[in-house]
Amino acid sequence: MSTVKVHDKQFEVYLSEAVILERVKALAEQISQDYAGKKPLFIAILNGSFMFASDLFKQLHIEAELCFIKLASYKGMKSSGNVVTSIGLEDDLFGKEVIIVEDIVDTGKTLHHFLPKLMHQQPKSLKIATLLHKSEATTYPLALDYVGFDIPNKFVVGYGLDYDGLGRNLKEIYQVI
Repeated sequence: MSTVKVHDKQFEVYLSEAVILERVKALAEQISQDYAGKKPLFIAILNGSFMFASDLFKQLHIEAELCFIKLASYKGMKSSGNVVTSIGLEDDLFGKEVIIVEDIVDTGKTLHHFLPKLMHQQPKSLKIATLLHKSEATTYPLALDYVGFDIPNKFVVGYGLDYDGLGRNLKEIYQVI
């Protein structure tokens, strides 16, 4: 399917399922090399990163742990400007190798506000893996260690990303037309 309608908007395929999965596998290979002999804790940001986190985790060749936390700053197609933590982090991060798993980094505000809370727990290291990065939209610069795709500043849905709750189940990533 080359176009889909989600709510009141039309979207066209931007990244195919095959292209996404190939890139996720490459990221997992790199992370597996970088963390050989270590046991990192992956913290996946809900809701959007669940597909990316799952596929990434399945491709790792190392021991690793996975937990989820819910942060939100979006309402509809725009950032609300507020970062909300809905589900707290229960794991102790002291001395651990931590990798944040995000679906998309655009302005960077969500992670900008969240990272100091994590650093306060004194992890051994803290890296960020994101499937998508809208570098044109980034106003809070972040060190992104593993980036799947740098994309234009267009609204996207699919592969975990939504538009007001819909579209997450799409296997491809679609951009608004």
